[in-house]
Amino acid sequence: MGIDSGGGAAVFWRWWTAGATSAVGSAVGAVALPLTALTVLDASAFEMGLITAAGYVAWIVIGLPAGVVVQRLPMRGVQVGADLARAAAVVSIPLAWWFDRLTVAQLVIVALVTSFANVLFDVANSTFLPSIVSREQLQSRNSLTSGTHAATQLGGPSAGGLVVQVLGAVPTLLVDAAGYLVSALLLRTLPERRAQAPDRWPPVRAMIREGRRFVVRHPVMGPCMWAATAANTVCGAQQALYALYLVRELHAAPGLVGLLLAADGVGSLIGAALTNRVTARLGTARALIVAGFAAVAGALVVPLGTGWPGFAAFAVGNVVFAAAIVMFSVVTRTYRQIASPPDLLSRVMATVRFVSWGAIPIGGLVAGVVAGLLGGRITLLIFVVPAVCIPLVLLASPIRRLRDLTDYRGSGESTGPPPHQRQLAADA
Repeated sequence: MGIDSGGGAAVFWRWWTAGATSAVGSAVGAVALPLTALTVLDASAFEMGLITAAGYVAWIVIGLPAGVVVQRLPMRGVQVGADLARAAAVVSIPLAWWFDRLTVAQLVIVALVTSFANVLFDVANSTFLPSIVSREQLQSRNSLTSGTHAATQLGGPSAGGLVVQVLGAVPTLLVDAAGYLVSALLLRTLPERRAQAPDRWPPVRAMIREGRRFVVRHPVMGPCMWAATAANTVCGAQQALYALYLVRELHAAPGLVGLLLAADGVGSLIGAALTNRVTARLGTARALIVAGFAAVAGALVVPLGTGWPGFAAFAVGNVVFAAAIVMFSVVTRTYRQIASPPDLLSRVMATVRFVSWGAIPIGGLVAGVVAGLLGGRITLLIFVVPAVCIPLVLLASPIRRLRDLTDYRGSGESTGPPPHQRQLAADA
């Protein structure tokens, strides 16, 4: 699939700016939305879990068809439409609040709308990148993208917490909506994908099945997908409980909540900055295993302590866990983009995210239910168990014998990329 870039570097930087702008707004909204639920609507632990689950449930509902949709429709139109849908959904919250009609049900609906838009946008976005940068640049560009996301996660929650203290949680959501609008305007200037469509597309189910087989049967990337699923189960629990845990159990003020949640951005920035260095020294396969054990350590430290020691443990654990997950994400995403045949890439991305990101709402819902019974601290400790599965899954696969993911040889052949007529598999 080719793109008439009209200057690859210029196209990349416009694409990058759009994503960065949107991410800044989303990072602010990530603080404002849960604080709206907690401080304006007095949401329960279960309701917080429900909102978190709604924000990711679309990966379960349309995660697989999204790859086919992105392959068949104009990619730029999909991205712009998703941005506009997200902006409209978020703006509805301040409007309902202004007329004293805001409810938890509306927050769930907004989370659902943004969730469906996120699925289409993310699949299109990750499919677009390999078409505008060379194979040799993919890992560095993916690291830059993750680093940018980390920087917004670092500054966004801090700024969001301060803005919430000054303006209130609901008005702060307008910053999130503005980010989506700016992103849409920038993406509208990008060249449309130039790809030859067949005279007749295969049935949707057949296309989905082909992508799924490629992913599930791949001897290296398949295990990475299951490890990512375990990691995202933990992420779902953390997203559902972090604000609740900080406000209700550690009694943190909104400004401090923003600062502590920003530790995720610090960790993500560290992980993105270290990925190339660590993979060069250890190899991509070994780096994944190290990242898996680091994620376990981070998840274990997060819920330890009370008072200021508790705040410190939360920040340190959050940094370590986030750094490990970003390193894992950059390495596996890059390999997926390299190893997948171009005509399968969008379906590979969608399949992997359907499975791994589909674990996020499940983790959020389960965590919300358990926290309602046992409290946030105990629940976060319970979710260390799926974190332990991250390195265990990798060690149980051929990855444990490799230095780099591309070193795998099965039946005398390299895994990347195999002829997709064989319907082997690739990971996420």
